[in-house]
Amino acid sequence: MIKYPNGKKGSYEKPKTSQSGRGMELEKEIGLTNAYYLDKDRAIIYKKPTPVTIVNVDYPRRSAAKITEAYFKVPSTTDYNGIYRGKYIDFEAKECASNTSFPLSSIHEHQVSHLKRVVSHGAIAFAIIRFTTLSITYYVEAKKLVSYIETTSKRSIPLSWFQENAYEIPYNYLKPVDYLNIVDQLYFEE
Repeated sequence: MIKYPNGKKGSYEKPKTSQSGRGMELEKEIGLTNAYYLDKDRAIIYKKPTPVTIVNVDYPRRSAAKITEAYFKVPSTTDYNGIYRGKYIDFEAKECASNTSFPLSSIHEHQVSHLKRVVSHGAIAFAIIRFTTLSITYYVEAKKLVSYIETTSKRSIPLSWFQENAYEIPYNYLKPVDYLNIVDQLYFEE
């Protein structure tokens, strides 16, 4: 509840995302959060560029060059990496529109293998999963996520699994996806 100086009351809710904007909203919010971390000198974390090979470019004029054909060079690993408090961080971010489960088809085998390798080298690895229709974002340790994926015969992860095994990331205006508070709890609290 917000109390305005003129005596009026109101509340702030995170804006709803349209279907067409799905996937980009979480990425945008993580970008804002990472920029905040960098500005406050808390962490250095960047979105990894997707490696592509450009095949065709249309040049109607130099200022309006447009890529018309491109292919992925190799499957990308995860979305983000960087360093925090002397530890390497690597994570994937995904959104889903379901109210009940997260489809495993959203996480690719090469991403699971990559997260598993990162963990085996002692780094911090996790996934950020957002249920867009519920406006809930979870931090999932890579170790738990990989274990579930490798031992299940199901094609999705039920919401109840996230409620029991993951950490909810509350929305914050300055740091919309403030995942480092959870990293601190898991890796740095004594």
